[in-house]
Amino acid sequence: MEIGPLIRDYGYLAVFVGNLFEGETVVLLAGAAVHFGFLDMAGVLASGLAGSVAGDQLWYLLGRRWGPRMLSRHPSWQERAERVHRYLRRHQDLLIFSFRFYYGLRTITPFAIGSAQVSKLRFFVLNFSSAVLWTCVFVFAGYFLGGATEHMIADSPYVPYAIGATALAVFTLLFLMRARRRSKAP
Repeated sequence: MEIGPLIRDYGYLAVFVGNLFEGETVVLLAGAAVHFGFLDMAGVLASGLAGSVAGDQLWYLLGRRWGPRMLSRHPSWQERAERVHRYLRRHQDLLIFSFRFYYGLRTITPFAIGSAQVSKLRFFVLNFSSAVLWTCVFVFAGYFLGGATEHMIADSPYVPYAIGATALAVFTLLFLMRARRRSKAP
């Protein structure tokens, strides 16, 4: 089975689903797929934006509905949520606009913002605006990185050496891990 038709058939769905949660890698790869002609730029931008906004809105609504109850049941979460709430009180618009650019915070922050009962309209407008910027930045970064990678591989006589060095490093690491396990075994 060839990868090209698979990407063409399911690429936009994969971008949408990947962006429901953490989508940086998915969007970067989709941008590269646009560069190589597997996907269309407008389709990637639309599916990336739709998945990003939908995922954040879902987490926000879950936080708004069940956040206070869930936080009261989990004291360790309360401390982290209170830190977000303190920052939210001082810099509400900035936090809502920028949280998606901090890797690993994209699912918990909308939940905490929802639990703080921030206005639905304010969250949607700032979330959507931020998602437009985020999607464009990552899709175009993937597009240009795809081009740079293609150029580097096509023009470099050292690619076989780089592949060989990588393979040697992987085999060495596997050998050392195996030797370590054997030395620990009774």
